[in-house]
Amino acid sequence: MIDTLIQKIKEMENPTVVGLDPRLSMVPAHIREQAYETHGKTLQGVAAAFLAFNRAIIDAVYDLVPAVKPQIAMYEMYGAPGVQAFIDTVAYAKSKGLIVIGDVKRNDIASTAQAYSDGHLGEVEIEGSAAVPFDEDFITVNPYLGTDSIEPYFAQMKARNRGLFVLVKTSNPGSGEIQDLIMQQTGAPLYETVGQLVAQWGEPFIGQCGFSDIGAVVGATHPEQGKRLRKLLPYVFFLVPGYGAQGGSAQDLAGCFNQDGIGAIVNSSRGIIAAYQNARYQKQFTPEEFAQASRQAVLDMKADINSVL
Repeated sequence: MIDTLIQKIKEMENPTVVGLDPRLSMVPAHIREQAYETHGKTLQGVAAAFLAFNRAIIDAVYDLVPAVKPQIAMYEMYGAPGVQAFIDTVAYAKSKGLIVIGDVKRNDIASTAQAYSDGHLGEVEIEGSAAVPFDEDFITVNPYLGTDSIEPYFAQMKARNRGLFVLVKTSNPGSGEIQDLIMQQTGAPLYETVGQLVAQWGEPFIGQCGFSDIGAVVGATHPEQGKRLRKLLPYVFFLVPGYGAQGGSAQDLAGCFNQDGIGAIVNSSRGIIAAYQNARYQKQFTPEEFAQASRQAVLDMKADINSVL
C-alpha cells in the first residue's frame, strides 16, 4: 500500500492529506438546515450533514491530493448514525480514487487487536460469508502495549495490501511527558525506542519504493525530533500532523522528508475543511462556496510545502 501512496504523491506533486474531522460548527448553515429538514435535530441529522459536507469537500479536492484522513472520534460521538457517516465517507473517498487513512488510534492485545485489524483493515467472517466493515487503506495505532499488540495486524496487511501508521512522536503539547522520557537502558528518549521498534516491525513490509507499509506518526510541531527520526528511520514513511492550525510550519516539517522530497505526507484538517471560516479566505468565498475555499487551501498548502522541499 505504501507504494501506491507514494506513487499518488508523485503524480500529484503534493504530499498533503486532508483531515476529514468535521464539527457542527464547521458545517455551513445551509447544509445543516437541509439535513435537519429531513432528519430533524437528531443524531441522524448530524450524520447526514457531515456526509454532505465531506462529499462536497472530496469532490473539490480529489484531483489535488493523494489521500484523506477521517478522524473517527468526530463521528463516534454521534453514535451509530455517526459511525455510518464515517463508513460512507470512507467509501465515497475511495470511489474517487483517494487513499484513506483511518485515524482511529486503536490497539489492545491478542484477540482484541485482531478484532480491530479485521474490522478496520480486513474483513470479518459471518458463518461462511465475508463482509468488509470499514475498509480503510491505513489506520493509526497506538504501540504502547508492545509487539504482541501490533503483530495481529500483519495478516490483514498481507492479505489485503493495507498499512499502519504507528504513534511515535505526536504533535500535541503534552506528548513529551511520556514520549521524551529517557530510557535507562539506552540513554535515548522513549520516542526513539518506539521508532526503532516501528522500523523492526516494518522490515517484512518494505515495498519497491524503499519504504515500509508500517509508518510513523511524527508531529510537525517537534521539528528537531522529526529530523532526528528521519535519520534514524530511513525506511519508515511519516504521517505528519500539526501543520497549520496546530502551529507547525512548512519549514518545521521539512526535516521529515528525504532529500528527494519523499518520505512523508502532511495532514491538515480544519485548515482545509474550515477554510471558508478563515479570514484569509472569507473575502473570496461565501459559506455556500466552502468547498471551493477548501480547494484553494489545498493549493496554498501544496505550494507552501513544496517551497521547502
